[in-house]
Amino acid sequence: MMKNNSNTYKVVPVLFGFFVMGFCDLVGISVTYAKNQFGWSETQAGLLPFMVFFWFLVLSVPAAVFAAKAGRKNTVLVSMFFTFAGMFIPFIHFSEISCYLAFMFMGIGNTILQVSLNPLLSNVVKGKMLTSSLTAGQFIKAISAFLGPIFAGYFSLQFGHWELIFPLYATITLISSAWLCFTNIERETTISKPSSFGQTWGLLRKNKILLLFLGIVCVVGLDVGMNTATPKLLIERLGMVQELAGYGTSWYFAARTAGAFCGAFLLAKVSEKSYFRINMIVASIAIIGLMFAQTQAMILLLVCLVAFCISSIFAVIYSAAIRSEPEKADEISGLMITGVSGGALTPFFMGLMTDAVGSQNGSLFVIAVCAVYLLFSAYKKF
Repeated sequence: MMKNNSNTYKVVPVLFGFFVMGFCDLVGISVTYAKNQFGWSETQAGLLPFMVFFWFLVLSVPAAVFAAKAGRKNTVLVSMFFTFAGMFIPFIHFSEISCYLAFMFMGIGNTILQVSLNPLLSNVVKGKMLTSSLTAGQFIKAISAFLGPIFAGYFSLQFGHWELIFPLYATITLISSAWLCFTNIERETTISKPSSFGQTWGLLRKNKILLLFLGIVCVVGLDVGMNTATPKLLIERLGMVQELAGYGTSWYFAARTAGAFCGAFLLAKVSEKSYFRINMIVASIAIIGLMFAQTQAMILLLVCLVAFCISSIFAVIYSAAIRSEPEKADEISGLMITGVSGGALTPFFMGLMTDAVGSQNGSLFVIAVCAVYLLFSAYKKF
């Protein structure tokens, strides 16, 4: 990937940070394990992803301001500290409260990490290589998300404690932060003026920006929703044990990784609008199909189809927003990252609807609402 070998030793520790970024996707399978372990209702279980993604709503812009003042590398290291703290808390004592606290700290760390890690990569990679390096980072993040349910299932089956994944992730976070700390990365010499709350939220007065912002909210909500709903569907309809059902999440992430890989090539040949429309039509049909699917093969097929189709939609919406007003790219970027908080809202409403309906079709209804909005957005001019 790197032609300039002198920079390779700087790029690798930065890219390794994307593996830590993927830890937040652990929340999907954790909902299933924690719900059964603590006897939570669907509403209580829905609070777990809320603890992760709520922070994208309140910390994205402040994190960008902090990065502009303290530097991107220092900001990434701060994010690692919060992530390590979140992973270490359950190791000391694992309970309902420590579980919530773990994911709260993980959410804080992940928010700061997503705001600062991508820009940090631009400090060590320039020109055309930046795009390929960012793609490599997202691929590493997808691998991390794919491995999470496998690790959790292994620890549950072999030791009877799925929560052993937390000290493992704490160790990986510590290695990543130490590696980056001792890597000499020059601080950026020119830093754009930090976005203020007023500048960022004021952009929502423009219909186009509002449409795309809500699109980010819905696509992240749909992604997290499918992540949490997949093992529950397998348990409810097929009576699977949670360890085996957890592998359904790995199928989801594997399909999402494949979809992102294919999307990079397809988007170079077809228009973004056509790609957006076709994929959301297929994804919407698949979600409706999940409401009626009763076999393992059909459930996994439809889950993978949804994952494959939505894998590049975030990038399509994000790039469309940036292109809409390139002179305000910083403000728009901060606003779009704030939209990741949709991952907190969707599971919470999924829990409420599931408790009300009495089946996972309540969750699928909420996911379908997100898909319908995205389908609507695909047919609007952007």
